[in-house]
Amino acid sequence: MTIDLGVLHGHVRVAVSRAQKHLLGMQSPHGWWKAEETTNVTMDAEDLLLREFLGIRRQQETVESARWIRSQQNSDGTWATFGGGPGELSTTIEGYIALRLAGDQSHEPHMRRAAAWVRMHGGVESSRVFTRLWMAMFGLWQWERLPVLPPELVMLPRGVPLNIYDWACWARQTIVPLTVVSHFRPVRPLPFGVDELHSPHSGHASRGPRGSQADGFRRLDEVLHLWEEKVPHRWKPLRRHALRRTAEWIIARQEADGSWGGLQPPWVYSIIALRLLGCPLDHPILRSALHGFDGFLIRETTSEGTVRRLEGCQGPVWDTALAVIALADSGLPADHPSLTAAGEWLLGAEVRSRGDWAVRRPGLPPGGWAFEFANDHYPDIDDATEVVLALDRLRTADTGFASRVRDAQERAVTWVSGMQSRGGGWGAFDADNTSTLVEKLPFCDFGRGIDPPSADVTAHAVEMLSARGKAGAPTVRKAVRWLLDHQEADGSWFGRWGVNYIYGIGAVLPALTAAGMPAGHPAVRRAIRWLAGHQNEDGGWGEDPRSYVDTAWIGRGTSTPSQTAWALIALLAAGETSDMVDRGINWLITTQRNDGGWDEPQFTGTGFPGDFYIRYHSYRDVFPLTALGRYLTARAENGHPHA
Repeated sequence: MTIDLGVLHGHVRVAVSRAQKHLLGMQSPHGWWKAEETTNVTMDAEDLLLREFLGIRRQQETVESARWIRSQQNSDGTWATFGGGPGELSTTIEGYIALRLAGDQSHEPHMRRAAAWVRMHGGVESSRVFTRLWMAMFGLWQWERLPVLPPELVMLPRGVPLNIYDWACWARQTIVPLTVVSHFRPVRPLPFGVDELHSPHSGHASRGPRGSQADGFRRLDEVLHLWEEKVPHRWKPLRRHALRRTAEWIIARQEADGSWGGLQPPWVYSIIALRLLGCPLDHPILRSALHGFDGFLIRETTSEGTVRRLEGCQGPVWDTALAVIALADSGLPADHPSLTAAGEWLLGAEVRSRGDWAVRRPGLPPGGWAFEFANDHYPDIDDATEVVLALDRLRTADTGFASRVRDAQERAVTWVSGMQSRGGGWGAFDADNTSTLVEKLPFCDFGRGIDPPSADVTAHAVEMLSARGKAGAPTVRKAVRWLLDHQEADGSWFGRWGVNYIYGIGAVLPALTAAGMPAGHPAVRRAIRWLAGHQNEDGGWGEDPRSYVDTAWIGRGTSTPSQTAWALIALLAAGETSDMVDRGINWLITTQRNDGGWDEPQFTGTGFPGDFYIRYHSYRDVFPLTALGRYLTARAENGHPHA
């Protein structure tokens, strides 16, 4: 396809103007941006189950949540972990139980299809531990058939294997309250059973080769079961102290909005744990926790009636930083009132307190940003880097504002630099959180239990530090070497927090360029060849989340605005001027809606590779605008008068 560059550039300018107007219209009066983050129906199922457990489930919210859960069911009766994806066993089981709780009967066609699929795929016996734990709390599974999590775990000192700081922050916040649940083994019987979800052909899980770690941990679990079930509590002198320590740990980490880390799993399990420990529902801690869910609820009217769904997380800091970068890089004046308002809000969101990250970096002063509205305990590298880059783009005559921006950036540079892991990369929340031992526990059969360095987070740190004049610093040189060492043989990089290899390349190439790597470097050329080989016929790029578990899907998928933008951002950073870039830009402008936005039903964000995905509704707007703006800048710099 031959593209008239003069015509294309004119269309790009129009597209940029419309996209800017659309994005500016989404800004809060307080200065921030926040778009919805869609996950899967386990959020809604567990919300209903939590309320049933606490005795506060109401009919209206049940009807509205059930309506949403039904709307997400696939034609084969299953529920998936991402839109358009295949059925997933545990998600389907939890969706099914939630609908039974809402009054749907097992003989109804949609329920029969779900149950048949579950049986065909191993039944509840093959589901993940967390699903069976929820079932145990309602008498649908036996506690004796679940792995034991003793509360004494919280007392293990730092440095001892399996101490709670060996877990990633999201796993740590979940495991600690679950030790309380594991101790009490509560049962709140439901007026129905789920025998129809059991498979007559499922067997017991393999314990692994004799002498292996898996076999060793299963034997340890057997010993813990004997300890829990046969030894009276009065002979467990540390148990009462462990439960008290666990309660104190949980309470100390509740955020101002009532959440724990702004994440659904630790939030839900912390509520259950504190209730089991005797905390009344009208206590300020639990009252705040339950009220906080209101801010995570989305209710909308559909043709079937009002639906109610729960966000698993919210990322206003992330959304705001990306929006500022998109608007500034597409030509919005650096002193535009919307950008200044966003900068003020971001400065107010800076985390100046010490969190769990300080366990491994006790001498490091705080400075950075978290993902959420309220999360003082777990700032992260990704948000800190993007906020610094966003603040870099602001200019104002207010010297006081400029001084506060500079001070916050300097604190963030110090903190991010100090959070580098020994090998040269960065994890998301913790430094050197790489011990895989915790992931061998029988309890850990879902997601990642640790937070090792990833290419995308490391790349964002390199890009930010380079923008702050640190490109030649040993910290950055070591990180660049880490990135080169972790490039895949085909030229791509694995994307930990975005789907998938397109996201990895979209993060790494701008970072390498910012650090001074020439466009002709072999690593850069290999990445460009990968993008060229995976461009769709329509000019865009897309990658299905199944690429995390099935190599046949790597770089393959329907073109999406965000993934096309990531590819273009990478190519433009490397100075690429080929027809490949023009075709990608053309795809973006021809798929733009009249209101300036883009449609993207696909899930392009990642929570846990292979297990949990996120549809960031902001991605479809901020990344295409960034790509279009940088395209015009690159063309102008290369002497194209139409740009």
